[in-house]
Amino acid sequence: MFRKVLIANRGEIAVRVIRACHELGVRTVAVYSEADRGSLHVRLADEAFCIGPPPTAASYLNVPNIIGTAELLGVDAIHPGYGFLAENARFAEVVADCKMTFIGPPPQAIALMGDKAAAREQMKRAGVPVVPGSPGPVRSEAEAREAARETGYPLIIKAAAGGGGRGMRTVHGPDELPRALATAQQEAEAAFGDGRVYVEKYIEEPRHVEVQVLADRHGTVLHLGERDCSIQRRHQKLIEEAPPPRLRERTLAALARAAIRAAQVIGYTNAGTVEFLVDAHENIYFMEMNTRIQVEHPVTEMVTGIDLVKEQIRIAAGERLGYGQRDIQVRGCAIECRVNAEDPRHGFRPSAGTLTAFHPPGGPGVRVDTHCFPGYTIPPYYDSLVAKVIAWGRTRDEAIARMRRALVEFEIAGVATTIPFHLRVLDNAFFRRGEVYTNFIHRRLDPEAS
Repeated sequence: MFRKVLIANRGEIAVRVIRACHELGVRTVAVYSEADRGSLHVRLADEAFCIGPPPTAASYLNVPNIIGTAELLGVDAIHPGYGFLAENARFAEVVADCKMTFIGPPPQAIALMGDKAAAREQMKRAGVPVVPGSPGPVRSEAEAREAARETGYPLIIKAAAGGGGRGMRTVHGPDELPRALATAQQEAEAAFGDGRVYVEKYIEEPRHVEVQVLADRHGTVLHLGERDCSIQRRHQKLIEEAPPPRLRERTLAALARAAIRAAQVIGYTNAGTVEFLVDAHENIYFMEMNTRIQVEHPVTEMVTGIDLVKEQIRIAAGERLGYGQRDIQVRGCAIECRVNAEDPRHGFRPSAGTLTAFHPPGGPGVRVDTHCFPGYTIPPYYDSLVAKVIAWGRTRDEAIARMRRALVEFEIAGVATTIPFHLRVLDNAFFRRGEVYTNFIHRRLDPEAS
């Protein structure tokens, strides 16, 4: 096991990793920007070091400063969390070159799955179902029109080098294609430094379902069930749950098989998530693989009882998974709501500011992952996530009831939050029946909010 781990991140995920390390008897190093000097992850870590001013390029994306800090403080390994450098293959290589362990998958797996077009082709060759689309990136309007003839309309243009909704445009007809292509390419270049895009058939009213996998360095690859992430706004997940409601057992089994196959063919190790679209007929299509811990990992932890962050650390340290597929049992249902400092009444406008009150809920079956506290100032430079509220129940109805109770109890003052939005979703009859899909907000709530 490692002696000391540096967490190259901030916010709730940094707190989450520090807690896992401490339970394993591992010392921790927090890095922080000047804006995060008083943050909770800085307080909880055994050591903390400032790596730069508030802008991410000068701090949390500043590889020389992070590596220099790690070398100065003598760490054995670096955990990247999610976001920032978590899926940066070059960063993983630099960590290894400096004789430290990157707590994540091999750089080649990160690079392959980070190129969405290459990942599609790899999965296609491996027999994993993929959405019909262009065989590779399209570089011109002529190539995009050729791909459109194969897929038909509507179609979706996606950035080859990234995700999170950036560099993504839906096209309903040929007249929309030129502008959508140019916009997607510009967004992809700005967000990822790579303007390549590819074309896929647009699956109408799909569900976004993902499979959590764990793979050690000794050849064991397991899945820990599925999560539904269909409640989204502009391709950003807002509510996740496990297991997915209203899917047949054979569909869940097909998803698990495809995810295991995807991890095996690329020689994957550590924790990862294979993401799929599921259409109205429950056909499944590979979408992408996230080569990191996910924001929504707690719902899987709640239904399986397995600490995914501890497993990440153990696997990176060379340990074997101490159980097999038959040992993993999904019990009950868990739901996660991402509470963001945004105002849903005004187009989800960011709401940075000081928390004049902050009292998280508790009680049976309720978990809150957060880095916030009364008096904490949410800086305007980073992600707006305030807390993740996770509720478990023996049934989905019980989980929904607990989540609703928890959100009503959650007292936050000083900033606007998305709690009112989550309560609207939880009270929606279609959501309660499990009738969810990626354009749920537009169809079932408020078109302007989507």
